[in-house]
Amino acid sequence: MIYKTLIDAKTLHMNLNNPNWIVVDCRFSLAQPDLGGFLYRHGHIPNARYAHLNNELSSPITSQTGRHPLPNFEQLARKIGAWGINNRSQVIVYDDANGAFAARLWWLLHYLGHENVAVLDGGIVQWQAVGYEMTTVLPKCTSELFRIYPPCGEWLTAAQVEIELAKKAIRLIDARTPERYRGEQEPIDPVAGHIPYALNRPFQQNLTASGLFLSSEKLREHFLKLLGDFEPAQTVHYCGSGVTACHNLLAMEHAGLSGSKLYAGSWSEWIVNKNRGVARQ
Repeated sequence: MIYKTLIDAKTLHMNLNNPNWIVVDCRFSLAQPDLGGFLYRHGHIPNARYAHLNNELSSPITSQTGRHPLPNFEQLARKIGAWGINNRSQVIVYDDANGAFAARLWWLLHYLGHENVAVLDGGIVQWQAVGYEMTTVLPKCTSELFRIYPPCGEWLTAAQVEIELAKKAIRLIDARTPERYRGEQEPIDPVAGHIPYALNRPFQQNLTASGLFLSSEKLREHFLKLLGDFEPAQTVHYCGSGVTACHNLLAMEHAGLSGSKLYAGSWSEWIVNKNRGVARQ
């Protein structure tokens, strides 16, 4: 069986010794960028590799980009191959933030044409809660050839977002907290508010109180209400820097609402150009 959106801890545990299954730890902290690697070295799911959001899943910041620009895809493909992933591998990604960071690598792999990737539902927290083993042993990775195939998804530039909004051709969804969306507080970026006409759906609303994803039926109900007359393929997700927006995109895919897109630069890129609109409410 192929897993393309979510996978539970029991299923992963049953397949830990499957040589075709590759696990990647995506733990990260915006406040402490080296914390994820520290936690990984002090305990991770057996055979898991580590992916650093800033160093491997993003490219360097410039004066015209947001906080987590998309990586160079050729370089990322080589890194993916170095982790032992080929185009037939079943990849499982996880973090300790309910998928907020793991969804970034899930989306990147999908964009590169690799559909066999799933986020561990509940992440390492759920893994430990059910009593599965942890290790400090670093995996021995045998490099594989990972080829980039035609993208399975799409991402938009700021200019494209402006054009599509002007045509009223997209439903733009903001994955940040309501306080940041409304412009009441902004702990990270220099300007508070949101992109005009965007609707707010904090990614945390995809989760139960225990940190697991809602059922596909419940997610579908929620997103269809949010989309209104727009189709899933007309939906564009953004957040502060293009990371947690992938969580909403993943939720829609899991709900069977396929084809939504990512505004990769997100709010932190949008505000670089002072001529772009800012809404507060």
